[in-house]
Amino acid sequence: MAVTYSIDPDRKLIHTICCGPLTLGEVVDHFRALSTDPLCVGDLDVLLDVDRAEKFPEVSELGSVVTEVAKVSHKVRFGLCAIIASNVTMFGMMRMFEVLAGRYFRAIRVFRKASQAQEWLDSHHLRA
Repeated sequence: MAVTYSIDPDRKLIHTICCGPLTLGEVVDHFRALSTDPLCVGDLDVLLDVDRAEKFPEVSELGSVVTEVAKVSHKVRFGLCAIIASNVTMFGMMRMFEVLAGRYFRAIRVFRKASQAQEWLDSHHLRA
């Protein structure tokens, strides 16, 4: 499976990993799974790792992904979203996603390293 996730209710965190030749259909299925997951409620942050995704999304696909984020945002309030994307092309695409999806998150940011993403999430929780 190209999209896997886990929800840590104690940390209030959805950790999503995308790998392999990811398709838009798999991303849509991921959001459908979130919409029915009983742990996906309340306020949750997101750690999205797209470092191992092999196919880069088209700009038009980013709009479709934002639509799916909007659909599930009626069930869950997204807080922070830290995205890990070390590949130059994926980093740029995720920066576009950051702009398009920003209104559904308290804050969203793209990082080249997992350690930077985790540090950003942790630093915001220390201030809260």
